[in-house]
Amino acid sequence: MAARSRKSWQQKLADSKDLPKTMVIPSPREVDQVMRRVPKGRLATIDEIRACLAKKHGTDIACPMTTGIFAWIAAHAAAEAKAEGKKDITPYWRTLKSGGELNPKYPGGIPALKKLLAAEGHKVLKKGGKFLVPDFDKKLASL
Repeated sequence: MAARSRKSWQQKLADSKDLPKTMVIPSPREVDQVMRRVPKGRLATIDEIRACLAKKHGTDIACPMTTGIFAWIAAHAAAEAKAEGKKDITPYWRTLKSGGELNPKYPGGIPALKKLLAAEGHKVLKKGGKFLVPDFDKKLASL
């Protein structure tokens, strides 16, 4: 049997793995602005928001970590604004994690999200330890 050729550490370091060439790190306001565009009865996932932001900036991708953090900030800012009596808030409950999963870190957690989504005609199912909107992909907003 022939010995398998191993890459050196330097070869491994030089291997780009076909990773994206350009990436945007969006601002919190940009993420909030995209989340605000999701109309009642429709949904978005963090992946669709990232794709929208990448397209806007002409990059391969938008940073998954900062986009997720900024969506979380937008959600809490919206809950804070609502507590102050403001009506025009970011509909954060319409932004799901990948695969249609509810984000338990959003204000009010799963119980509040289920109630808000049900009020807009969405069903939420528990699958394992996750809460999902079935067929979420058929209800995605055009961003």
